[in-house]
Amino acid sequence: MLNSSIGSLLKQAAGILGTDAARLEAEILLAACIDRPRSHLFAWPEQQVEPWQQERFATLISRRASGEPIAYLLGQREFWSLPLTVTPQTLIPRPETETLVTLALKKIPQDGAPRIVDLGTGTGAIALAIARERPRSEVIATDISPAALSVAKGNAMRLDLDNVRFVCGSWCRAFTADVFDFVLSNPPYVAETDPHLREGDLRFEPRRALAAGPAGMDELQRIVPCAHARLHRDGWLIVEHGYDQGDKVMQLMRTQGFREISDHLDTAGLSRVTLGRR
Repeated sequence: MLNSSIGSLLKQAAGILGTDAARLEAEILLAACIDRPRSHLFAWPEQQVEPWQQERFATLISRRASGEPIAYLLGQREFWSLPLTVTPQTLIPRPETETLVTLALKKIPQDGAPRIVDLGTGTGAIALAIARERPRSEVIATDISPAALSVAKGNAMRLDLDNVRFVCGSWCRAFTADVFDFVLSNPPYVAETDPHLREGDLRFEPRRALAAGPAGMDELQRIVPCAHARLHRDGWLIVEHGYDQGDKVMQLMRTQGFREISDHLDTAGLSRVTLGRR
């Protein structure tokens, strides 16, 4: 990258990336490097970029060209308007998971003080969004990964959310005798043989947070019965799943005795979240 103006750097970087989203990704990375909003890039294309900023930008473009996710490059991803720290030890929060948060908030009373658990919290995305929207609630976030739990704790501290506590452990085995009004989870649900695990951003994300057995159902098959045992009567289980798993998850819930079961679509029109009442 010889020319150091904003416009020239963006043009060269987009050529290196060579994808449909290349220009947008180059803008996001350059804006971060010069600590300015993307609008600044459009307003000042002839501005010269400092050499050290150019070097950082070149490094990030090279890493992105190798497939590394932008969220890991910048160490941050927005979810539910919350800026969350992300690391290679955590799954990158995705827009479709906001469908789960939306459905949960429709069930969680604004004036109550329910006990809510987020199983497999990762960055804390679901737990922190709920804690922000329902400040009177008691939210518990669990994860089997101490590294992921540390990231989630850090996010809670930065967002000044003090109605969340964190427990390390696998699904309901993280507790002894706790009972909840809501159990929420975005567990691994990708089949281990799915070729997408070897493509794009997924190559860099923690495999344990993505894959769940030959059909992608192993963890869901653990969560549904354990959640039934940990819910108060009339409590809700709300889980995210793969686009082709809605019928299977609903059947799992029926088998365990859940009622008022329904499956819901994400913003792309795909089956994504199933909920049921104990």
